Amino acid sequence: MPTRARGTEDVLPAAAGRWTRLERIARELAARHGFGEVRTPIFEHTELVHRVGASTDVVQKETYDFSDRGGRSLTLRPEGTAPVVRACLQGRLLDQGLPVKLCYVTLAAFRYERPEAGRLRQHHQFGCETFGAPGPVADAELAVLLGEFLEAAGIRGAVAHVNSIGCAACRPGYREALRDYYRPRLSGLCGDCQRRFEQNPLRLLDCRVDRDAALGAPHAVDHLDPDCAAHHAALLRLLGAAGVPARQDHLLVRGFDYYTRTVFEFVQGGESEGAVSLGGGGRYDDLVAELGGPRMPAAGFGVGMERLLLALDRQGEASADARSCDVLVAGEPEAAFALCATLRRGGLAAEFDPLGRSLKAQLRYADRLQARFVAILGPGGVTLRDMAQHAQREVAAEAVAAEVAAVIRR
Repeated sequence: MPTRARGTEDVLPAAAGRWTRLERIARELAARHGFGEVRTPIFEHTELVHRVGASTDVVQKETYDFSDRGGRSLTLRPEGTAPVVRACLQGRLLDQGLPVKLCYVTLAAFRYERPEAGRLRQHHQFGCETFGAPGPVADAELAVLLGEFLEAAGIRGAVAHVNSIGCAACRPGYREALRDYYRPRLSGLCGDCQRRFEQNPLRLLDCRVDRDAALGAPHAVDHLDPDCAAHHAALLRLLGAAGVPARQDHLLVRGFDYYTRTVFEFVQGGESEGAVSLGGGGRYDDLVAELGGPRMPAAGFGVGMERLLLALDRQGEASADARSCDVLVAGEPEAAFALCATLRRGGLAAEFDPLGRSLKAQLRYADRLQARFVAILGPGGVTLRDMAQHAQREVAAEAVAAEVAAVIRR
């Protein structure tokens, strides 16, 4: 028997309703905030992906790289931001007026890592990206939107962790401060951290193995230049004014090299409870220019849908949405099919039994579908049975749709 590839999951009908609900919430909120949807290919040129994260574990260890039949090196996208920037430049969206606000819903991303709960080799993201707005209000809008999405999805107790990692002008000084702190401790660090020490010392703060060593490290906010410091202070004020629970997190750096100034994550649970990052993002003012576009301020976020569903499970939310069936038409298959088609054209979720089983078996089928009504076809009309009220009455076939719709609307 064939099995699915390691690190992937099937979404079966019993769970699909949960995905559809999250996708609906994401699209409605993104549209309310003025973000238009964009869809990019699942693979990009390897050069694009590797340019935006050369010193990160994602690029060095986790990308799916392959050559096509023309000898071109391609990579399954590991995240959404770089492909959206590429699409924005190639589609000349930045020439059509600023700001440009884009979102993606259920974007499939691929990372070759050890599969565990909430961390799959193929996972899916909802994210938003803003281009052209340099101030902290753009960062705050994104953080507020992500917070609203988590709340609407049913997540309880999520707190925004916020940090600033500075810009190209002030970050070199902070890198050297980190190297000075870690240099006498270098021999006790893991192999990855010893490599990060030279390539990108900010990544030392993100190591899960040497977490204790990071607790005493210098804070990025103490090394910001005046502009970055003012930007960060204004962001914290904006989040407070918007009622977003936020805390300063000096260890937060995020997983890609392209971030500048603001980085944020929404975290559920404290250290003693096993904190879980649900999603986050930040500002990447240099990325558009690095990919061949103009100098362009930008910011965005991404949230993993599987991780969100896992968090809902931990809260004790229902594991699946019930299948929606307004009415099951019970009777001989051809006649039931004809009435069912009429009901569906009228906007009702209608089903029938194509197997032609007994009435008793068809009623059991209605129970399995959790049908609100059963329309039992008879020689003189239709017996409409209300399964919730345990009542039934005779109606004409042409009146079934109106009768059911009236109750459903109520």
